[in-house]
Amino acid sequence: MNENILIDIVVQKMPYGKYKNKFIYQLPEAYLVWYHNKGFPQGKLGMLLNTIYEIKLNGLEYLLDPIIKKVKK
Repeated sequence: MNENILIDIVVQKMPYGKYKNKFIYQLPEAYLVWYHNKGFPQGKLGMLLNTIYEIKLNGLEYLLDPIIKKVKK
């Protein structure tokens, strides 16, 4: 996996909707499941949402911990 994608998941915020201004990695799993069922948006945002969905679905959130610590410094 490209580390830049993981960095984007940590630093980019949801641009609209119920969770506007929440970081992508902070979106609740139920919201991501809803998007998965509805269809992710086109483009980079959809790719990021799909990636965090897969990360959470497979219990891989720990992969983001070093990036979160690095970015929050």
